[in-house]
Amino acid sequence: MAKLILKPGREKSLLRRHPWVFSGAVDRVEGQPSPGATVELRDSGGAFLARSAYSPASQIVARVWSFSETERVDRGFFRARLQRAIDMRRALLGPAAAARLVHAESDGLPGVVADRYADTVVLQLTSAGAYHWRDTLVELLAELTGAAAVFERSDAEVLELEGLAPSVGLRHGAAPAGGVEFEEHGLRFQVDLTQGHKTGFYLDQRDNRALLRTLARGRDALDCFCYTGGFSLSALAGGAASVLAIDTSAQSLAAARAHAELNALAGAQFTEGDVFQSLRRLRDQGRRFDLVVLDPPKFAPTAALAERAARGYKDINLYAFKLLKPGGLLLTFSCSGGVSRELFQKIVAGAALDAGVDAQILRWLGASADHPVALGFPEGEYLKGLLCRVAG
Repeated sequence: MAKLILKPGREKSLLRRHPWVFSGAVDRVEGQPSPGATVELRDSGGAFLARSAYSPASQIVARVWSFSETERVDRGFFRARLQRAIDMRRALLGPAAAARLVHAESDGLPGVVADRYADTVVLQLTSAGAYHWRDTLVELLAELTGAAAVFERSDAEVLELEGLAPSVGLRHGAAPAGGVEFEEHGLRFQVDLTQGHKTGFYLDQRDNRALLRTLARGRDALDCFCYTGGFSLSALAGGAASVLAIDTSAQSLAAARAHAELNALAGAQFTEGDVFQSLRRLRDQGRRFDLVVLDPPKFAPTAALAERAARGYKDINLYAFKLLKPGGLLLTFSCSGGVSRELFQKIVAGAALDAGVDAQILRWLGASADHPVALGFPEGEYLKGLLCRVAG
């Protein structure tokens, strides 16, 4: 087996069970491993550290499969890891119609994400090692879940950094025509397997949609970056008096309207527009709301872009605070890995200050339990959120 020999002192993160090795930490490569091949990681003295997937085109040159010298990375390895991840979700969520089955590094499977929607599993691969084991992963997911179809959605922007081409299509079984329908908290949704964001739906917001439903009764709500209407429908199901939902995508808004009809929920106005401009226009019109949801796309995929992203988060939260009535509630989120919890709280606090309002944090929010965070991999906590209340 080929080996990556690290520079002196560069093994510290691996000893803390962090699964990434950056190219600058590698002293030399022994052997000629191909992209995605399993290699041994060893310290400068030759001591074993881990077995990893090799990715020569990426700054993250190795992603750890196992820290055990006796564990082989083979079909049996992936079967055991997948079974463990699936069993954990069943124990936490029961027979959920939609759930994340595999959450990449946090489940010991770097670059592998699998979401289940009813009888279809959507697989997303984002690393050379995951690509290398694609066929095995598809076969095992079909076997272990009993799903009628496995559909691949490996089309994330990060693939370019890995030197990989997008890969999208049916890999097992027969996908249902017209998309996949599933239920969440009694609401019916449909997933577009080929065009939707991520794997088709934001499963990580499940618990936060349920929370919103408990807060919405009698309130006038504003849902920004509404996508296909998950938060909007939850507000309506919770008895919201009205919902104004805004997104730039006409396709997403059409899906949101279809979801409202599918669930026989009235009272939402779905509006196409740039959220930043729309928030300013609503302010100029003197509009006020009891409840605002801000769930924007990723502004900062890396820490290097955090400063620029902070300005965007500051602006939308500033306008949201200005639009809230006294006693109004704000659910605000960041899914940017480059923005920490601490930085996000500072941004929201600064927005409240500049808006001239006094506000409280009622609750920190995060991803649902099927999106765990490994203690050795804090980067896995990408979704941060706050429930805030404006003083009234």
